[in-house]
Amino acid sequence: MNNEEIALEAIRKSAGTEQGEYGIDEFISHHIEELPKSYWKGYLGTEVPNPEQVIGLLVLREKWEDEDVYDFTLPGDVTDYVMSVSFGEGGAIEDVSMES
Repeated sequence: MNNEEIALEAIRKSAGTEQGEYGIDEFISHHIEELPKSYWKGYLGTEVPNPEQVIGLLVLREKWEDEDVYDFTLPGDVTDYVMSVSFGEGGAIEDVSMES
């Protein structure tokens, strides 16, 4: 797996955990509430997606060149929020957080 895949897996694993409460879980609930049902229907074929479907939609917005940080967001330029995953020394994941 490359770092982008590892970062997405870290986001997926944080869902439903204490770490994910103010990260991916908040990202998912916020966007399910705020985005129109037509957005979800267009991308996923359902008006109310489950968390795994939302995580599956995440796309890489930016990879910071000076740091090993990957920012993921929803497709279609519909939000300013990102799920940010940062790697530390030796490739270990340091943080998974929601940022705007």
